[in-house]
Amino acid sequence: MHKPTLIALLSFATVGIIPARTEDFQFSVAAGDFDRRETVVTFPLPPSQTWRTSFLLQSSTGEQLPVQMDASRTLSFIEPDLPKGETKNYRLAPAKTHAAPAAGVQATRAGTRLEFRVHGKPVVSYQAEPGEFPRADIKPIYRRGGYLHPVFSPSGKLVTDDFALNHTHHHGIWFPWTKTEFEGRQPDFWNMGEGKGRVEFVTLNQSWSGAVHGGFIAQHRFVDLLAPEPKTALNETWEVKIYGLTGRAKPHWIFDLTSTQTCASASALKLAKYHYGGMGFRGNAQWDGKDNVFFLTSEGETDRVKGNETRGRWCHIGGKVDGELTGVAILCHPENFRAPQPMRLHPTEPFFCYAPSQLGDWEITPGRPYVSRYRFIVADGPPDKNEIERLWNDYAHPPNVVVGAK
Repeated sequence: MHKPTLIALLSFATVGIIPARTEDFQFSVAAGDFDRRETVVTFPLPPSQTWRTSFLLQSSTGEQLPVQMDASRTLSFIEPDLPKGETKNYRLAPAKTHAAPAAGVQATRAGTRLEFRVHGKPVVSYQAEPGEFPRADIKPIYRRGGYLHPVFSPSGKLVTDDFALNHTHHHGIWFPWTKTEFEGRQPDFWNMGEGKGRVEFVTLNQSWSGAVHGGFIAQHRFVDLLAPEPKTALNETWEVKIYGLTGRAKPHWIFDLTSTQTCASASALKLAKYHYGGMGFRGNAQWDGKDNVFFLTSEGETDRVKGNETRGRWCHIGGKVDGELTGVAILCHPENFRAPQPMRLHPTEPFFCYAPSQLGDWEITPGRPYVSRYRFIVADGPPDKNEIERLWNDYAHPPNVVVGAK
């Protein structure tokens, strides 16, 4: 598999002319075929440009916006409003003070968790090292780290579950494979209670807070427990970004997960046709039972039985928490393997999974990283199909950025 390309188009209006000072740096953003409202925009800073944290973006109409650069010199900002077909011009402007803009997204380490807040409100936590069990009856074999939980809605409702009563191996948002073959053995990294395989947290490479986004990069490994000695089949890198936007009239949180899986040896990991395995989501325990959780797919299917094993650009899963509706839309990037990916919609439980193995046998081979990208939209209330579709277009078809000289 090949790593996805950057989600913005970079070109130069005048070939060979690059501003001598970063303050002269200008670019335009084109909405393209879609209306843009609080849209994440990213593009690379040209190599010749220097950078300092005291910059803001200033539009041709005078509005100022925070802008952030990450370690790969990718700039990010949130475009507040740009109608379909229109273009807006921006330049970098020095902030009035030399202090960095206040963090809209704050990352805080709390024991074995890394917690993220947007404008002071909790959004999502990353369970790094294995934490404490929530119940005394859970067997040690289920101890696990390397997943996202808890996830909260803008009103503070808990959206995910962990160590579910009837599926102890389910953990908020997590990413194991089920039916596999590795060096002639059949490790199962999903059903870890069988002791055939597990996914382990390895290290937290970095974490950050920021005016536009906060996030982290972490390492996991898929361990074959059927080998004479436990052997790593895959190494995995997670990059998660939480964006500092609020959704204005329709409050929502947005965060992205990119998983990059590589073979840990010269041996491939073979994946057989199977009905689940991949990026999974476990919803709040209050959604348990066939009448307590509700699905809506990008194809408009609300019957979870009919929607099961269909393909979708996105799927919304939700239910009532303390009497009020809330939920999450999970968006599948169009560059993902076998996109739009087939889906597992559980018939009675608040469980969802993108499962590319439903379409037949495949494998992850040495030298070809398997890259998966997903975006999560967390909001209170019933799902708004048009709004989710708009947000998917922002993700799948972002605005074009054209860089030019002053």
